[in-house]
Order: sequence, then C-alpha cells, then structure tokens
Amino acid sequence: MEYADVAIIGGGQSGLAAAHVLRRSGLAPVILEASENPAGSWPGYYDSLTLFSPARYSALPDLPFGGDGDRYPHRDEVIEYLNRYAERLEVEIRIRTRVESVESDGVGFTVRTADGGTLGAAGIVAATGAFGNPLLPEIPGQRDFTGEVLHVADYRTPGPYAGKRVVVVGGGNSAVQVGYELTERAKVTLATRAPLRFLPRLREGKDLHHWLTTTGFDQLPPEWLVHFADGTLVQDPGPYKAALDAGRLDRRPMFTALEGDAVVWSDGSRERVDVVLLATGYRPNLPYLSKLGALDEHGLPVHSGGISATRPGLVYLGLEFQRSFSSNTLRGVGRDAHCVIPPLAAYVRKAPAAAGL
Repeated sequence: MEYADVAIIGGGQSGLAAAHVLRRSGLAPVILEASENPAGSWPGYYDSLTLFSPARYSALPDLPFGGDGDRYPHRDEVIEYLNRYAERLEVEIRIRTRVESVESDGVGFTVRTADGGTLGAAGIVAATGAFGNPLLPEIPGQRDFTGEVLHVADYRTPGPYAGKRVVVVGGGNSAVQVGYELTERAKVTLATRAPLRFLPRLREGKDLHHWLTTTGFDQLPPEWLVHFADGTLVQDPGPYKAALDAGRLDRRPMFTALEGDAVVWSDGSRERVDVVLLATGYRPNLPYLSKLGALDEHGLPVHSGGISATRPGLVYLGLEFQRSFSSNTLRGVGRDAHCVIPPLAAYVRKAPAAAGL
C-alpha cells in the first residue's frame, strides 16, 4: 500500500490552502479530489456568481489574484485562479479520485477510494466543503406539490424561469443575488424567517471587507454573531434594497406549507407558484469519516476550531464558522490553515505511520 505524510480529502480552496502550509512545514501531502480539476465546488456554482469580497481580500496564502484589487472576481476567474494556485504547489493532486472511507489502521489512517485504491497516511485533512450536501428542509405538502422544488445548488441561469412565478427560500447573500437576477425574467418573492438587514458594500469609499479586516472583526470567534441575530445580514452592492423598495423584488415571511400548485402564506392566503428555489445552505459533506467515530449523531464533525476532538491526526478546513464567520470563504481558509496545520504537522512528524510503518 502507498503511504503519504498527509492525505488531503478535497482539492478546492480549503485543500489547496492546507497543502500550501503543509509543504512549508516540510511535509509531502497528497490531494484526493473527486472532480476533474482542483477548483472544488466552484465550477458547479451559478453562472453569474461573483465574490462578495474584493480580490485583494480573497486570495489564498502567498498568491495574490493580481490586477485591480478592488474588483469582485467572477466565478470563472476564481476557477482559473485556483487552478493556477494548484500548479504552483508542487504537490501530487489525484483528480477523479473520490474517497469512500477513512479508517484507523492502528498507527495511522487508511483511505479507501471509489476506484478500489488505498492510501496510508499519518494525518488527514478533511477539506471537502459542503456543496455536495445541500440542506433540503422538509416542507409540509411538498410531496403533492405540482410545481418544481430545487436547491440553488442546481440553479445556473435565469433563462429557464422566464415568465414563471418563483419563490426563493432564504435570505442570505446567494439567495438575494439569485432572486435579484431572476427578476429579469420572472416574478420573484424572497421567503425568509427574519427581516433582511442590508450592509452597504462601500462605507466612506472603502469596501466592507476593509473595515472587517482593519477592525479585526473578521477574525472574531463565531460566538460573536449572536449579537447580530435579529435579522439576516446581506451585503448590498446597491441594487438589492432598491429593488425591494421599488417592488421589483418582493419579500414576505416564510410560507407555512405547499398545497397543490400553491404556497400557503403565513396569513393563510394561497398563491399559485411554479418554482420553489431553496437557498437554504449546506451541511458538511463528511460521510467518509463515519467509520472513524469522528462525527456526531447528525453527521457533523466533533471538533474544536477545526481540530478533531475524537481522532488525533485529523483536522478540518472550510467548515462554516470553524474559527470565524469567514472560515468557509476564500478569504478565511488560508488563515484557518495557518492555525490547524502546524499542530497536525507536529503530530505527523512523530507518528509511526509517517514512515509507512
């Protein structure tokens, strides 16, 4: 069986950041990526997606985006950037390699892949993100609903929704961005459990992320978010709130059920709807760790700041709120990698499995 110092599961932004810090620690990781290129989930996002943070605040460690630092890179530019980052790593990346399970072998870990391969490793970085595990809430009446229900993970462009009545469930950045885009072709309502709170993109001529960085708020532990829990925060480049105020984009409290071809609103009224688009987020995609006893009864990792609380030698990157509210973003994963990788590297150097024993 082959051996590696560390197996990194997932070759997107989190896996690449982990590989960079591991290489600087003198270790030789192997990245196992299920898709066809080391861009993680980015090729699967909707066509119009742009970063909510400027290029200067969105780069991985030691490789700036280049160009105008105040622009907001498009999805395809991020894909190109991640591929360029991967090429500079000098790390083995095995694409089209889906991990089925990670098991303990007594001194380290055995990684089993869908193609029947095995890889021994002294350490594991779980960096698979959450895009492959969209959160699909149970909606009363959905089974008999005659319209279409889909998750935003399956949304690409507004074209197929021309002339349709669409309800977008969710009030986060992506929900509002997609909902606003859909108003070009469809009649759209945002259904949210709390009012929307808009954060202007620019304050005193500087992007919001300038202030998040200079004040240190970007690195505060996620527990601080409880102080902002009275509404959903949405970054607004300008047109979103204006569209709501003008009635072009509608927002209502979350509906209570689906019934035939309609939604039942909280006031009891019914309205025919063609599409319910769920922008309800994602959950960690970690079923391959189930045999390790590293997950709780809900399939969520048991960890402290990204370091497993149950399995020495196992760390995570890219979890939502792992160490801060930016942990699962391009601007956050590099910072988190510098926190969780050094203790992993120290553990691996002492582990018998590092020598393939």
